[in-house]
Amino acid sequence: MNFLISDAWAEAPAAAAGAPPQGSPFMTLIMLGVLFAAFYFILIRPQAKRAKEHKAMVAALAKGDEVVTAGGVLGRVTELGEGYITVDIAKGVEIKVQRQAVQTVLPKGTIKSA
Repeated sequence: MNFLISDAWAEAPAAAAGAPPQGSPFMTLIMLGVLFAAFYFILIRPQAKRAKEHKAMVAALAKGDEVVTAGGVLGRVTELGEGYITVDIAKGVEIKVQRQAVQTVLPKGTIKSA
């Protein structure tokens, strides 16, 4: 009834030569395993190793250690608590920070040279 719009007819299915090849489910599982292994060795394992090293460093903190906090504050540990430490950042200026905020333990004498 509508003379200006032509009817749209479906075409025949594409030939087999142009279709993508069908892989086996076994091959898909192997590729999924390879992908998981790559993520494990590239992302998960190094991050877990860094976290373990940081936990050991924080547990080994001692009075007199020179540290840098995550905020970039340089100071010497004067008191140790269960969850917090007191850091002397200048003569008569002490701050309390969380143990986990300690980013680096510096070699002795670093503060004098800074």
